[in-house]
Amino acid sequence: MSSARNAQLRQLAAYILFGICTTVVNIAVYWLLAHPCNLGTGASTSIGWFLSVAFAYITNKLWVFDSKSWQPSLLLREALSFYLCRLLTGLLYLAVMLLTVDILHWNDLLWKILSNILVVILNFIASRTLIFKQSQVKKKTM
Repeated sequence: MSSARNAQLRQLAAYILFGICTTVVNIAVYWLLAHPCNLGTGASTSIGWFLSVAFAYITNKLWVFDSKSWQPSLLLREALSFYLCRLLTGLLYLAVMLLTVDILHWNDLLWKILSNILVVILNFIASRTLIFKQSQVKKKTM
């Protein structure tokens, strides 16, 4: 296997690993807030999403897409792009949760997991093609 192919597989494996960790953070925060704390679905989902996005940004930046630069302009561009994409998928995620849990009264944890799978796939595509693209281009030219 070529080294480029190995790098792609390593990146995908790291994304899956940290995607699972991000999902665990999201579900754990949601469950703690929605069940023991009796916070509503919308608030629990939003807070869980916010904290899991912070976790995902750090892990994606450092270990998935190897964007090690802390240059302020690059950091600002990456962070804004990352949060904007996550906001869009987060709104989709919130809509799915509100529809399936609050309106249809389906199992909240099942739909939490299913909607997270969709969001992880969409976020990988955005991260690879839009957010951390600059660090991928720099690697190819080195």
